[in-house]
Amino acid sequence: MIKHKLLLAALAPTMAIGGCMGTENRGLESVHQPVIARTDYAIDLAVRGGTLATGERQRLTGWMNVMKLGFGDRISIDDPAYEGPGARGDVAAVVASYGLLLAEEPPVAAAPITPGTIRVVVSRMRASVPGCPDYSRDSSHEFNGNASSNYGCATNSTLAAMIARPEDLVRGRAADSSLDPATSTKAIDAYRKATPTGNGNTVKTESAKGN
Repeated sequence: MIKHKLLLAALAPTMAIGGCMGTENRGLESVHQPVIARTDYAIDLAVRGGTLATGERQRLTGWMNVMKLGFGDRISIDDPAYEGPGARGDVAAVVASYGLLLAEEPPVAAAPITPGTIRVVVSRMRASVPGCPDYSRDSSHEFNGNASSNYGCATNSTLAAMIARPEDLVRGRAADSSLDPATSTKAIDAYRKATPTGNGNTVKTESAKGN
């Protein structure tokens, strides 16, 4: 019996240390927060006479089709020498066909731009929560007032997966003081003007007359 008691006494500090190891969540704010990663894709287009050279607009369209351009992508033009004032309109027209707008400022160029060309940059951001799920801490031996080591993983991972513009997690979006009520009613107006899709008189396009 004495040997067993001595063995347990020797193991007690090790067990206590083992129970305290792992991620510490001491506050209401979880240590597991979304991290934003940005990837830039670029294509250089030739400029002639201030506009895109012949065939460059088609090349840009093909490149954007391969990129599967969509909502959440940030498209900008890097033209440090301002060689293509009309080329911006050409690029904007291609971008508009995807339902997107050009951003005002491009990211910092990783490589110099060849004279006589402009660079179109597509920036994509992805939000993720590193280290989740996290079960590194044994909550059954928690004596320091920490929350579970996995605390915050579910909520923040879901937020990172759902947000349409990951950059909003970093900068946020300021309210637009020049909101136009017509903008908010565009969807309703389009719905009301749409042609009914019912067949077999299931949808009446004209009101009853003679009542």
